[in-house]
Amino acid sequence: MTSVRVQFDVAATAEAEAAARWYEARESGLGSEFLVELDRAISEIAQSPSSWQVSSDDSRARRFLLSRFPFSIVYVVRTDDHVVVAAVAHAKRRPGYWRERLGKP
Repeated sequence: MTSVRVQFDVAATAEAEAAARWYEARESGLGSEFLVELDRAISEIAQSPSSWQVSSDDSRARRFLLSRFPFSIVYVVRTDDHVVVAAVAHAKRRPGYWRERLGKP
């Protein structure tokens, strides 16, 4: 199976890094565990980008929910071989804030 190229929006990268730092400050090693789960999720998205649910906040985006941490990866399938991660969003904060990152419909 061929995987697609996954690109992160600059803001999504910053969100992932901030979350990892926050978890690491709470418990040593937890930030690394967050990043490992994030990497696993990105690999799954790259293998089958159309498998996850369409976002209720914007039908152009899909959402992959992390299992251990209360975050979702919001991404857009741009072409058959290109996915853009728009946000690494906390599940309980500011729903849909990332929509502006998708551009105009």
